[in-house]
Amino acid sequence: MRPAKSSTTSWLAAAILAVTTLAVTTFGGGLVAAQSAPDGDNGRYSMTPIPEGVLRLDSRTGTVSTCTKNDAGWACYAVPDERSALDAEIGRLQAEVEKLKGQLAAGPTVSGKIDEALPKSDSLKKAEPKVAEGDRKLEIPLPSDQDMDRMMSFLEKAWRRLIDMANRVQKDVSGKI
Repeated sequence: MRPAKSSTTSWLAAAILAVTTLAVTTFGGGLVAAQSAPDGDNGRYSMTPIPEGVLRLDSRTGTVSTCTKNDAGWACYAVPDERSALDAEIGRLQAEVEKLKGQLAAGPTVSGKIDEALPKSDSLKKAEPKVAEGDRKLEIPLPSDQDMDRMMSFLEKAWRRLIDMANRVQKDVSGKI
């Protein structure tokens, strides 16, 4: 009977050892692997090359940084987060809307009610004297003879200069210079 008992004990010991090994490998080994392995396949940071250097994504916090190499070594600077800027602007606008709603609910700031309509004419415009429709005349001052002579003299000089310039260009093109 002793040998049968010893055989059963050794089978039991072998089964316990197998189950323990299997459990450590399945459960404990996974824990050890999960604790020692980084967050992602490539580690905590994901790097992407860009023309200026490298774009770095932190997989734990989600921050994005640009890393560039200079004389002192590599330096990484966080890229401004547009989402936080947008959230700040939305918050500012919501506060302004609430303030304006409060002012509107408080009532108008005008001290008295205006019953009559405002005038349609521009108050800054100079008032023209009233003239009957038949009396309106539009007078345009015509240039004097002296002004006409000056204008004609100017046009003659400009025309002569244009003709001289055209002649010079023609001679230059034909090669007679």
